[in-house]
Amino acid sequence: MASKWFSLLSAFFIYTAQATVPLSSVSKETSLANTIPGQYIVELDNVGDLSNGKRLYTTAHTAFYSALERRAIDFQVQREFNTPGVFVGASVSLTASQDLRDIASLPGVKAIRPVVSIKGPKPIDKRVVKPGDSGVPDGESTHIMTGVDKVHAQGVTGKGIKIGIIDTGIDYNHPVLGGGFGPGHKVIGGYDLVGDAFTGSNTPVPDNDPLDECNGHGTHVAGIIGANPGNEFNISGVAYDASLASYRVFGCDGSTPDDIIIDALLRGYNDGMDILTLSLGGADGWSESSSAVVASNLVDKGKVVTIAAGNDGGVGTWYASAPGTGKHVISVGSVDNTVIPAQNAIVAGIDHAPILYYSALPLPITETLPIYAVSTDTTIANDACEPLPDSTPDLSNFIVIVKRGTCTFVQKLTNIAAKGARFSLIYNNGGSIGISAGNFTTALISEGDGDFLVQQFVAKSNLTLSFPQTGGSSNAPNPTGGLMSSFSTYGPSYDMFFKPAVSAPGGGILSTLPLKLGGWGVESGTSMATPFTAGSAGLILQAKGKVSPANVKSLLQTTAQTVSSSLTDGDPLQTLSQQGAGLVDVFTAINTKTVVSPSEILLNDTSNAPLPLHTITIKNTSPNAVTYKIGHVPAGTANSIDTTTGFAVEAPVVLNTNHASVSLSQSKVTVRPGGTALILATILPPRNLDASVLPVYSGYIVVSNGQETLRSSYLGVVGSLKNQKVIDTSDAFFGIPLPALLDKEGTPQSNISTYTLAGDDAPTVLFRLDFGTPLLRVDLVDKNLQLTPTIKKRSWWWSWWSSLTNFDSFDKVKTLGALAELDYTPRNADAATAADNGWNTVTLDGTFADGTSIPNGDYKILVRALKVTGNPANENDFESWLSPAFTVART
Repeated sequence: MASKWFSLLSAFFIYTAQATVPLSSVSKETSLANTIPGQYIVELDNVGDLSNGKRLYTTAHTAFYSALERRAIDFQVQREFNTPGVFVGASVSLTASQDLRDIASLPGVKAIRPVVSIKGPKPIDKRVVKPGDSGVPDGESTHIMTGVDKVHAQGVTGKGIKIGIIDTGIDYNHPVLGGGFGPGHKVIGGYDLVGDAFTGSNTPVPDNDPLDECNGHGTHVAGIIGANPGNEFNISGVAYDASLASYRVFGCDGSTPDDIIIDALLRGYNDGMDILTLSLGGADGWSESSSAVVASNLVDKGKVVTIAAGNDGGVGTWYASAPGTGKHVISVGSVDNTVIPAQNAIVAGIDHAPILYYSALPLPITETLPIYAVSTDTTIANDACEPLPDSTPDLSNFIVIVKRGTCTFVQKLTNIAAKGARFSLIYNNGGSIGISAGNFTTALISEGDGDFLVQQFVAKSNLTLSFPQTGGSSNAPNPTGGLMSSFSTYGPSYDMFFKPAVSAPGGGILSTLPLKLGGWGVESGTSMATPFTAGSAGLILQAKGKVSPANVKSLLQTTAQTVSSSLTDGDPLQTLSQQGAGLVDVFTAINTKTVVSPSEILLNDTSNAPLPLHTITIKNTSPNAVTYKIGHVPAGTANSIDTTTGFAVEAPVVLNTNHASVSLSQSKVTVRPGGTALILATILPPRNLDASVLPVYSGYIVVSNGQETLRSSYLGVVGSLKNQKVIDTSDAFFGIPLPALLDKEGTPQSNISTYTLAGDDAPTVLFRLDFGTPLLRVDLVDKNLQLTPTIKKRSWWWSWWSSLTNFDSFDKVKTLGALAELDYTPRNADAATAADNGWNTVTLDGTFADGTSIPNGDYKILVRALKVTGNPANENDFESWLSPAFTVART
């Protein structure tokens, strides 16, 4: 989206493992750490615009820099981007942020966005393995799940395809990855944009060698795509004959700015990569970040781009990750492997086989302990979801047995820990075996084993459990194999794009590591599913010729296998807001003789829905006439908002079977060889649902001829996104109503206070977002401002500012200046296990956002958020809050 106004993306949020967060955790500094202060990416249009129509400059860059110099703007160029048709611009640092207004007013400046920090990828359950270890997943299981084994048998192995990996670098010395670097090797090239020592906060030291011997993430990714067969673990990469290039954007540790990611994307494009894959990103929810825009532009220029959907499944709904939110990229979710490493707990006191628990490593329990069941009712749905009764004994010397159920694992474990529990086992009742349990010592066991242990507790048997620290591992069938990984992030995006697009094996994946880090390892994450999809795209490009990225995406989506929400008969399919179109089936994608389009139908919310009539095109490419049956298969509908809290629903996201109503113009059609048929599908949202919980409904229009089945996926929302509350007004997180103005001691300001703005002597606005917002702004206003309150009687409705050059003017009120602006901001995380994204703070540090000084006076602070799909010209489409009054008295 071309824009002359600039954005500051979401603030830095701090992790806490408690349901109510102490205010002492809140920093007194403005928390905008996702953005790098003073650094901006300026997207340029063309030379003519920047030179007022006169061809005075040879490039858009020289015209831009000359325009800055004429205005006496102090700037430094960090990076230049010059790929016409994809992205032209520069990353610049500014001494004075008020210069942004002058830059935005320049002809030919399309957009200004802040440079955003992207955290380094962190795989789940990473462990090093060696030949002979027990509990190592079958190396070919993921290929069997997806038909890759059959494609390899056809001789399709990715030969002639170039895949660029944007990650932590590759240990190309690994013999399975070719043992060398440059032309003639598997890793044919690439570039190190950062160097080993780069952490995201220091100066990168680039060179031509993308070798990684200290991190390992990119090497694991590379093995999933390109590991040569015939190795000691009998694994092979999905496209093991493809040529790889490595674009290193992370050092050994830390984060990276997104201008470096953009640089890597453009390098990959200019180096002639057919596919670019990125196992990185962060919570965003919008398609407008700089890297998402560039990635989407690359797809339009003919490159397949696969990007991880994210590992924030525990955080729940509406949490799509960027740059995977790019409109045309393939965002990838994770499905659990069909085999999994496990451990055995030894049963004593009665004659019984060891109990299998799902953990890559033994639980660090060296004692032999009896068991205690929190509930003797094995049908209970909310076991330990509430504080345990006073009659509960000290649990410190028990293995506590708890049933999986309706609340989060951390909530259960916090409640039992309050009674002294140190160790626990959670018995399953459906769902992925990958659990998010914070720092608690626990693991998942089967439902049958849980029922048995509860029965033994009721019978007061002498049963005890011990946990061997060596020799107790095994390789077990995964009871959730083929289901979505619990960590896989839920979408959709706030602008209602299909995120993720597809899913691939990502839970429990064996691949390569740098030789210095052990050579081989098992890791989990959408970071693993993404290169699997990139390799799958490589097989398609080899088998079908270098078809367009849109065709690759469509083939992967229409031939994908549906993923159920559980292994219980009768349970609905998993919501497409987590699985996308489903688990990739590469064999069918390559060999299908039927083409179905569109591959996805975007239905928006019911307040902004397109006409309900949709056209499905069926093309028969076989030499014979084919008769197709057309039908409808719904997926589970997910209530995405918890109306008791106003927050997005956390995992496990419960599904219901109230699905869309679909009418088809034909239930059967015969298509001649090379011919097409059109099917009209009328898709109406589910009825009798509570729109306030924003139910996400989804499913498939199914086309089948008996030999092959293809699907067109749809997804929509019942209700109005614009009606969803954005600003958190509860006391659930901190125990105080939000938003709040904190005084210099970090406590809510109760009386009019005076601040010198020296050191910590300043007020801080603390707020959280229950939902995403296209625009969030914090402004300083006069103390005597009279407004009609809307949030806790301290808010007002306001009108949109007319233009950036009229920065501080509003229709109904005069603001004194902006303190911060956040554009396209995601919701905050409510889950206690979220590693970041918990809250926002803005501290009055003495200057406005434009760098001018705040004079002494009496003020209030105004927080405003535009609702999703809201009209920025309509004051009624904003939520706002007005702080208590305070005085600034500089000495």
